[in-house]
Amino acid sequence: MNSKLIMESVQNLKKAVPLMMKYKVPTTPINYALWYTYVSEELPLLNERLEALIANNEICPPVQSASLYREFVADPKDATTWALRSSVDKMLQHIDQSLTDTHNDTNNFQKNVEQTFGEINNVENDALSFEEVVVLLKKLQGDSKKIHRSTAFFSETLATAKGEIESLKAALKKSQQQALYDSLTGLLNRHAFDTEVSAYLESQTQGLCLILADIDHFKSFNDEWGHLLGDQVLKVVGRKLNDSMRDGASAYRFGGEEFVILVPSSQLRIARHMAESIRKMIEKLSLKDKRSGETIKNITLSFGVVEYQPEESLSSFIARADTFLYEAKRLGRNRVLPL
Repeated sequence: MNSKLIMESVQNLKKAVPLMMKYKVPTTPINYALWYTYVSEELPLLNERLEALIANNEICPPVQSASLYREFVADPKDATTWALRSSVDKMLQHIDQSLTDTHNDTNNFQKNVEQTFGEINNVENDALSFEEVVVLLKKLQGDSKKIHRSTAFFSETLATAKGEIESLKAALKKSQQQALYDSLTGLLNRHAFDTEVSAYLESQTQGLCLILADIDHFKSFNDEWGHLLGDQVLKVVGRKLNDSMRDGASAYRFGGEEFVILVPSSQLRIARHMAESIRKMIEKLSLKDKRSGETIKNITLSFGVVEYQPEESLSSFIARADTFLYEAKRLGRNRVLPL
């Protein structure tokens, strides 16, 4: 690296570090890379997106920062990580089944050999002398013992390998759960929400609002139309929620048919107005069941909206929103509370 590039790097770091401190950005390699790229002004679209993000917050939300890093800075190979995980998961399932089948086959083979050996022990062959029969039987007995030892070892090896694969599958599942996005809806997931809201509560709670939403009568979609259509409902609702985000708000799949929206630096009335706009948009949605040709129009959401109170715990923050959501359900659904 020549001296000019070294000087440029030093200057960029001198610009990046104060900005990271200002917006309470953790000094991780990923964040360094993101903000270094920002101050270098090499990617105008990144700068535009990052400036829009911090314009609505006094902090730089970590999950959304990670998303920008993946989109603009990370090696393109990183974008295939999720697909690779999925492929590995499928491969492990196939190997797991193959090992199980092979394990069963070797057990059966072992039983057959032992059965055959028993039959040979009962063979009477008048054409052979007694001594010849004894020699043959001893040889077959020795072969049988070797096969028995071999299959027993193979079975033990398969059992060990199967245990290792179970551990790998568990580790893969944990890794997928820690990813940022929900694979079905495309929204940020529960892990991302926990990370983001914790960052807000530690640094900037003024005007932080939370919207909790739940699809009304979702179980009936699955019962009447099947789980495939239920998944389609989740997808279309997730897409509409994502398209509705503005002014620094971000939507997450909270679990099942429940969603949560964080609205930083806002007010309860503004967050409630956002929820009401989303409610009206969702109730206009319709889906067509490809199997029956029927159109489903009764897709609605119920909402609970709260603004963070000083010194409030995260559990209390969410519980208050859940209380309003439950009351909205009780009063007939497809509504936003408080009024």
